[in-house]
Amino acid sequence: MPKLKTHKGTTKVLKIRKGGTISIGRPGSRHNTGKKNASVNRKNRKGSSLSKADQNRLRDII
Repeated sequence: MPKLKTHKGTTKVLKIRKGGTISIGRPGSRHNTGKKNASVNRKNRKGSSLSKADQNRLRDII
């Protein structure tokens, strides 16, 4: 059976943590941050993790 290739754009954005959860940057933190509140910019720095459904969907292409 042929193997699935890794999606290079996805692997550059997602990172797998030790526990197996997948971390991703928060949306809305790339540009136009001068208009946004300082608290929003601070929260965006932390990043977030993918939901269980998205993890199951994306695990094969990472």
